Amino acid sequence: MPKFFDVHTHTQFAAFKDDYEEVIKRALDKGVWLNNVGSQKETSEKAVAIAEDHEKGVYATVGFHPIHAEDAAKKDPEESVSENEEFDYDFFRRLAENPKVVAIGECGLDYFRLKNAAKDRQKEIFSAQIKLAEEAGKPLMVHCRDAYPDLIEILRSERSRLLPDRPGISHFFTGSLKDAETLLEMGFSFSFGGAVTFAGNYDEVLRRIPLDCLLLETDAPYVAPVPFRGERNEPSFVVHVAEYIAKVKGLSLEEVARETTENALRIFAIRA
Repeated sequence: MPKFFDVHTHTQFAAFKDDYEEVIKRALDKGVWLNNVGSQKETSEKAVAIAEDHEKGVYATVGFHPIHAEDAAKKDPEESVSENEEFDYDFFRRLAENPKVVAIGECGLDYFRLKNAAKDRQKEIFSAQIKLAEEAGKPLMVHCRDAYPDLIEILRSERSRLLPDRPGISHFFTGSLKDAETLLEMGFSFSFGGAVTFAGNYDEVLRRIPLDCLLLETDAPYVAPVPFRGERNEPSFVVHVAEYIAKVKGLSLEEVARETTENALRIFAIRA
């Protein structure tokens, strides 16, 4: 059994191009397993390749991030997107067949600073990835920013297409308590990262979400936790997220580590 599981990270991104192998080794040496999450073709394909290089402890999620529905040519220097691309269902379907692929995403809706009429396109691509998850028999890795009403409406209408007992993970959850309760009713779990250690507005939702629906993430290279705030994040830092959640929920670190790891293994259908 791993000690911790970082369910959402990006060691395949350009931010780690010179040392991703060392970063992954540091995590594994500390008992941290990890799931590299893709954002389009290049980063999804690389996530699978890295997972295949490791017999255990490193997995992949493949999908198309909603921001690329707006402007696929927009580049994030931490991410490295090599080309202007459209969502290619067949490409991601083939990747999803790999046994090291544990989920579909990150997919969803992102209306933050939306500059054009991309909402309909985001919804269309999100629905296509729900269909892909159904075909692959794998859970969703959901991204949502400033779009929870529309996201929940889509998930409600298409819930029957998702796995009944593990439909997916709402990663880096930033919604309201009501949003959380609605997603919980639909069977979703929630992952939290470094922001909880310094933002100060996650405590109430952390207390309300049952431990059997909680998971740990880093979203590395972004949003490093205290005491590494402002630095490049990495999977081994997930321990600090677990420590904070344990403090908020009044539990031991060991209990939070054990339960969140078991949750990840169950949702991703991984045998440790």
